[in-house]
Amino acid sequence: MVMMLILTTTMMISAKEQLSSKQCEDLGFTGLALCSDCNSLSEYVKDQELVSDCMKCCTDDSEDSMSKITYSGAILEVCMRKLVFYPEIVGFIEEEKEKFPTVKVQYVFNSPPKLIMLDEAGEHKETIRIDNWKREHLLQYMREKVKPTSAS
Repeated sequence: MVMMLILTTTMMISAKEQLSSKQCEDLGFTGLALCSDCNSLSEYVKDQELVSDCMKCCTDDSEDSMSKITYSGAILEVCMRKLVFYPEIVGFIEEEKEKFPTVKVQYVFNSPPKLIMLDEAGEHKETIRIDNWKREHLLQYMREKVKPTSAS
């Protein structure tokens, strides 16, 4: 119990320091954006440095903070040769993408499917791996997180 309290306190202290999305991606935390995921990780992995890095890459996932985060656009990045393995993403690109004019598809050799979320200035804010996402989850995420254009 005492060890868990020390670990939680350590995680909270180190959580104040945030890493850039590129640094987090280099550490392997692509798409692991919620701090509750890091708390779950700490229950199974006893590597404090790993948990600390996770906390530096996470976003507070309380209902209020998560529901307010929106992005001005996104880039759906995927390798064209690997698309055959992702029929849900192909379906989204072919049949749903036009509903989201601020979402661009970018084909990058050997890239796993991911969303690169953009702020108002078009700067990269967050990267989310979507390898196993169903089309309806992708649609729901886009509706909730990508700001509608003024024409909509």
